[in-house]
Amino acid sequence: MPSEIRPSRSLARFIVACCCAGLVGLSGCSTHAKQLVSMRSAYYSNQLEQAGKLADKEIKSRSSDADVLKLERAMIDLSSGHPKQAEQALREVRDHFDAFEQKDIGESALSYLTDDNKRAYPGEDYERVLIRCFLSLSNLMHDGGDARAYALQVGQKQEQIMLAAGEDAAKNPKLKYKRVALGAYLNGALQEATHRDYDDVARSIQLVVNWEPTFKFGQQDLERATNGRHSAPGNGVLYVFTLVGCGPYKEERAERATSDALLIADRIFSVIGKHSLPPTLAPIKMPVVCRGRSRVSTVQVAIDGKPSGQTETITDVGQMAVDQFDAIKSQIMARAIVRRVVKKGAVYAAKEVASVDNPLLELAFDGVGVAWEATESADTRCWGLLPDKIQVLRLELPAGTHQLGMRAAQSSLAVGPEATESVKIEDGRNTFVLATFPDERLIGHVLTNQSDRE
Repeated sequence: MPSEIRPSRSLARFIVACCCAGLVGLSGCSTHAKQLVSMRSAYYSNQLEQAGKLADKEIKSRSSDADVLKLERAMIDLSSGHPKQAEQALREVRDHFDAFEQKDIGESALSYLTDDNKRAYPGEDYERVLIRCFLSLSNLMHDGGDARAYALQVGQKQEQIMLAAGEDAAKNPKLKYKRVALGAYLNGALQEATHRDYDDVARSIQLVVNWEPTFKFGQQDLERATNGRHSAPGNGVLYVFTLVGCGPYKEERAERATSDALLIADRIFSVIGKHSLPPTLAPIKMPVVCRGRSRVSTVQVAIDGKPSGQTETITDVGQMAVDQFDAIKSQIMARAIVRRVVKKGAVYAAKEVASVDNPLLELAFDGVGVAWEATESADTRCWGLLPDKIQVLRLELPAGTHQLGMRAAQSSLAVGPEATESVKIEDGRNTFVLATFPDERLIGHVLTNQSDRE
């Protein structure tokens, strides 16, 4: 009898250990979601110092999630008027995410016994592209020397992501991703200010027109670049970039497996197991990308007290995130299905090896298996302080100092107080401004490439 009970106990301890590992993963995810809410609340209340302290505390205490938390810290730094610090953090995370793209087999295997929270967070595809966008914007606001190089990386990174799984559209849903126009737009703006190589400028703006056909200023920018004219003599150009609305976030939902997900899961399981995959019909936990609620749609701009236009969307971050999630949803669901089957299979195999024939012991194994599955939690880690939209307005103005006014608006109706900043326009040169309007009021500072708040 003792010889029969011993292996059962050993295997039971193994399963319980796996269940405990799942509980650890669940605890970490819950803490991340809770702290993300706290930081977002402080940030959107314009309590940037408090938001920064919360971010720093979490970065120190949760090294496994440091990268995604540093993305939050970068947005806090940028809005606080510290673009150089933001650039440093973004560059570090960019390099880490690139390194994570080299798949860690051991880490991936562990995630099938727990959940995706046990994997190092490599960033969503849209996040990895947007890091390059914000690197370019951050660099523009304090130095500008690397802004064009970062802008070029936007298109390069997206090309790499889209083609990584091959050029067969039936097997690679990422080929349907919409291209991000902001990198090409920044490249064109910076190149145009050199007053040469207008053919290169026109090629960049043509990409903007192709990738973001609803961008209101695309055609007139292309016409200007084609004619080879940055600005009239005695004039310079002001670019007003705004980060508008609250960006995408993730929430956990129970989803039912689709036929596409089951097919993908079967392919995954055939690599890690020897048997076919039984169908999983019960709901599974999924991280779903959702758009943030935005009470503003644009920012009205005035120069020296006179209305001069409103910013227009060059990159719809929220729509981009949702569309990309929809494109790869079956792949995410497939991983969740495989995890469930692996856990069920482990419990079943443990019973077989232990020759369990005692109803009470069988019930105990099943109970542990159910608890093991219950500990699984969707990976809701994300870059939570992104805007819903990145917008821009280009204005040609006489050289000299001007008073810039900005006011959040819903369509053509102003809904918030005016934020002002003095800007200096130089003959034949660009001046860049960046402001954050997640709702009716400006968050933090109005940044310009002519001021240094470091």
